[in-house]
Formats: sequence, structure tokens, C-alpha cells
Amino acid sequence: MPLDFASRTAVVTGGANGIGLACARELVASGARVWIFDREKPADAGLEFIATDVTDRASVEAAFTATGTPDVVVANAGIVAAGDLTAITSEDWQRTIAVNLTGVFHTVQAAAARMKARRRGAIVITASTNSYDGEAGLTAYNASKAGLLGILHTAANELGPYGIRVNAVCPGLIRTRITGEYFSNPEVLKEYFRHIPLGRGGEPEEVARAVAFLASEDASYITGAALLVDGGQMAAKIGTWNERDAEFTGDHWKLR
Repeated sequence: MPLDFASRTAVVTGGANGIGLACARELVASGARVWIFDREKPADAGLEFIATDVTDRASVEAAFTATGTPDVVVANAGIVAAGDLTAITSEDWQRTIAVNLTGVFHTVQAAAARMKARRRGAIVITASTNSYDGEAGLTAYNASKAGLLGILHTAANELGPYGIRVNAVCPGLIRTRITGEYFSNPEVLKEYFRHIPLGRGGEPEEVARAVAFLASEDASYITGAALLVDGGQMAAKIGTWNERDAEFTGDHWKLR
């Protein structure tokens, strides 16, 4: 049964590209009026847009004031700054935390303050499989995404009495402009996907469908949950795929 967001207003931060854009499109297709809060204007002319810097509380407040109280908020804006633990710069650390963690705090807090008066609402945070593991070269990103689980659990606890549900999706490797270099390198994908039971990477639309579900009435008794959208990666300790039983075709593994 299709999800129904008719007469609902949704906000998607970081919605100009990638997972955020896919979420916006999915919600629009399900009947919602969607506002994108981003520094960059989306390519889709049909999507409503307000220039917003999630690291600036005044900018976030102004955007919510302009759009009114939303029914759904997808706190998705995020960046990646790669660098070894001993090499990452203070500037990269501060910027990553500002966007990925503080930006979500600003978004969730501003949205919740408005939703509480209505006694209803749904917030979905884009966390990551990196909320749980320590992937090398991503100290700041890993720390920011781990911190989102603290916001998730606390917000779900505090906002539940007001009828506001707060959940998160935890994507694995998803094909976006940030991960494009990985998806264009079959040798890298072969080894990475060896440890993913479904044998492939994900698409933004697959994450968007999970987000829409968590934001919908179909998930009316779900709050405080972190839904893995990772092809089974976090369930696998040792590589699932090997050349004895399978072959890699360039972008996915398949059994012989």
C-alpha cells in the first residue's frame, strides 16, 4: 500500500543532492509539500527551496519561520572530510562536527519546539553505519555520526509524550556524488562489497524509501529506532563473497 503524505508538510535539510534529494522526491511522490533547506539550490525546479546554513542557528530558525511548522523533518545535511587521525586538521574537524552534529541539533531542536504545540510530528535523522564502527581515515565523520545516536535516543525519549516520533536511518555505502570515486573503481568495489551480504552498494532511492516509512503512519509505534540500510554489512563479520562460489561483475557480486 503506497504511503500517504497528503496534506503534510515536510522539510529536508541537505536536500539538494544525493540521499536528501531522493528523500524529497519520495515524499513529494507520496503527496507531501516539501521544503528543501540547503546552501545549494536543487536541480529539480519543482522543489521548494530556502537557502539555509544548518550550522547557523539564526538561519535555521528563519527557514522554519518562513515555512511554518512541519509535519515531517528529515535532518539529513552532512559532509565528509577524510584524513588520518594524526593528520586531520582542526578546521576539518570543526566543520564536520558543525554540519553533521551541531547542524542536526539545530534542526531537531528548532523543529521540535514548533511541533510540541501540535502534539504530533515525525523526525528522521540520517546517521550512518559509521555511527557504530571506526572506519579508518574518517575520525571526524565517525564521531559526528556516533553523536547523532545520542541526539536520537534523547529526543525520542523527551518528545514521545508530545506525540513526536524520532528515528534514524543508518546507510552503508550509497551511490552519491560524495562516494562517486568509489563507485567508479571496480577493484575497490570488489573488495568492499565482498563483506556486504547483498553483494552491492545502495542507491539513494533505497534510503529514501526507508526514511519515508519511518516518517509515515505505518511506523506509528516506532520511535528511537536506528534502521540499518546497508545491504547487511553490519551483520557480516567475515567476507560473505569469494571467488570459489561467486564472481564480481563490475559493480556487484553474484553466485555462479
